[in-house]
Amino acid sequence: MIRSTEEFRAVVKAARRVGTPLIAVQTADPTSSIAQVSAGVNGKNGETPLVVWDFIGGLQGRNDAGKSAVAKVLGENSPALGPGDVLALAARFAADAVFFVLNPQRVWEQPDVVQGMWNLRDVFKAGGQMLVLVTPPGATLPVELQNDVMVFDEPLPSPEDLALLVADTFESAGLPAADEATLSKAIDALVGLAAFPAEQVLAMSLSKNGLDLGRLWERKRQAVEQTPGLTIWRGGETFDQIGGCDCIKRFLAAVLEGREAPRVIVFVDEIEKAFAGTGTDMSGVKTEMTGTMLSWMQDRGADGIVFIGPPGAAKSAVGKAAGATAGIPTVAFDLSAMQNSLVGGSGERLRAALQVVDAISQGRSLWIATCNSITSLPPELRRRFTLGTFFFDLPSAEERKAIWEIYLKKWNLRGELIDDEGWTGAEIKECCRKAWRLKLSLRESAEYIVPVSRSAADQIEALRRQASGRFLSAAQPGVFTAESHQVPVGAGKRTFRDAD
Repeated sequence: MIRSTEEFRAVVKAARRVGTPLIAVQTADPTSSIAQVSAGVNGKNGETPLVVWDFIGGLQGRNDAGKSAVAKVLGENSPALGPGDVLALAARFAADAVFFVLNPQRVWEQPDVVQGMWNLRDVFKAGGQMLVLVTPPGATLPVELQNDVMVFDEPLPSPEDLALLVADTFESAGLPAADEATLSKAIDALVGLAAFPAEQVLAMSLSKNGLDLGRLWERKRQAVEQTPGLTIWRGGETFDQIGGCDCIKRFLAAVLEGREAPRVIVFVDEIEKAFAGTGTDMSGVKTEMTGTMLSWMQDRGADGIVFIGPPGAAKSAVGKAAGATAGIPTVAFDLSAMQNSLVGGSGERLRAALQVVDAISQGRSLWIATCNSITSLPPELRRRFTLGTFFFDLPSAEERKAIWEIYLKKWNLRGELIDDEGWTGAEIKECCRKAWRLKLSLRESAEYIVPVSRSAADQIEALRRQASGRFLSAAQPGVFTAESHQVPVGAGKRTFRDAD
């Protein structure tokens, strides 16, 4: 895997040195890719002809040698040529020429285009030319070219690249150089962006008073969220603001503070729904996306945890709070939003999203997935979540007391509640919120809530039987057992005299 600009230039130079005729560069910044490839293949005196084709500008020389080559073949007033015509003429250009074709994924399924690309393989191999297909991240080559085109991913800017960008931008703005603390925070905020948007959001966050980090993070969130399926969680709730679930909170705290601590939390909600149909869908889309996820997590050594339990048992709350507790971003990963009606579009979106996650995390991501039923989750995907599966049962009396105290204090409430047995943390929160919003007593607010332990009692019992002896307990150390953890029925009333 290519991690830095220097590595990218090195592999391009190596491909050029051995006469590789066809390459594809997947990039979020085509201008940067053309510059990096040019630096890797060009001679010391800039004598290599560099030629670029796009849908609007047609065929143009990028340097003097390239302009001369275009004029020699097409004349001074070169006509506008389509991709098929350009590929048919490519063999007439001088040896050692490098041809960049922008956004070929839009047309490479056309018979004349794919045939034109394939025809150049042996001709360019003999003549020393190189065809460079510049595509967005995740683009998939036609099957006719997959054995003939070498694919490279241009990495997003490394921390070292971003440090240079910050220094140059401060200097251009006429500001004193950023101190070490500001530089480090700026780099953390910019990691995961391509060079151009990174430069733009940085420049827009500068003023005569220096760098506004809050504005920089907000613009970074907006830029990341342009990738379909990715959202940066904006909530600031930490473990201290969640009652119960003490065992999983301690375990996650150890992971977040341990060696090789993650730099980003990737949160997947209801993962079993996202991968439903794997291996059985007629289109093959879900199966392809599952395979992509499996390969990515295996190759990156990504750690993961699965949370299973009834709705409202704090699975999502704990998962989202992990990032805020550690002071790192939490990225919500929505696989359904990445699906596309175009053939191959879903896979391209997924690979693009994974590249952004990889860049933000710098290779250290922690995946947290929630699940209401684990039976439909592919077992090979479950094995990728190497840190274990934790079961979240209904909260015990002690846990409910802690949850009540948190939300009563938040909304400054007090009063008497009759029988909260079997309530989840989400239901306690909603009861308090309704009491505050509608100016009701806790008793009156409770009349408008039907606990999931009653409305879905059979499903909860089935979940407990499924989890018993198989999964770790989120509340207590060790393996969950239904007999020792099951919440009894009939608790009576509890009185809250003062929220403070």
